Amino acid sequence: MQSYGDETRPPTALSLPSRIVVGVAASAGAVIVAIHLAMMFLHVAPQNTLSKQRGDLISDYVYPEYEQNWKLFAPNPLQQNIDVEVRAQLRGADGKPRTTGWTDLTARDGAGILHNPVPSHTQQNMLRRGWEFFLNSHTAQNNPVGMRGELSERYVRRIVMYRMGAEWGADGRVERVQVRSVTTAVSPPPWSTEKVSDKPMYRMLPWWQVTAADLPKGATNK
Repeated sequence: MQSYGDETRPPTALSLPSRIVVGVAASAGAVIVAIHLAMMFLHVAPQNTLSKQRGDLISDYVYPEYEQNWKLFAPNPLQQNIDVEVRAQLRGADGKPRTTGWTDLTARDGAGILHNPVPSHTQQNMLRRGWEFFLNSHTAQNNPVGMRGELSERYVRRIVMYRMGAEWGADGRVERVQVRSVTTAVSPPPWSTEKVSDKPMYRMLPWWQVTAADLPKGATNK
């Protein structure tokens, strides 16, 4: 204990008004944290009665600062594997055309991520999000819907040429490219009695002409 004038008290003791202020501040902070956690939980959790009734209030609080794009407990987990494959039509030095085989870009990304503790954003998301962008802006017949559809086509072409342009260019000039997706069902676990088809489903896009705008910065298409 230390002596301060006529009073003897611990040096860390607070006066009654100070304790009241600290208590009120701590309580307010706890309430704010509780509200934040409740809002975020209702946003990411599967829909329920409360989130349906207060959906506008929850959205106003969450967006845009706290946006999430995943759902708690994965109520609808992915049940398909989708690979994006590409090929090209080349014009060799002898002037003869040649079509390459299919290259699985998704498998290449997967190989780069496997056993990598810090995979790049490009490896994880560029191709996947680009393909999702294309699907969401095209009809089932691969017709673009508005300007977003045309933009998504250019974006996919640029991804293809960014990944494959130099490799293909070693064998000739890249004149056209074609993209397709290969969708296969995820096999059920051994203990499940569910039966799924192992037959792949293909979505084939038309051939696209390659232009200078599709090439990476500084690249040339010889």
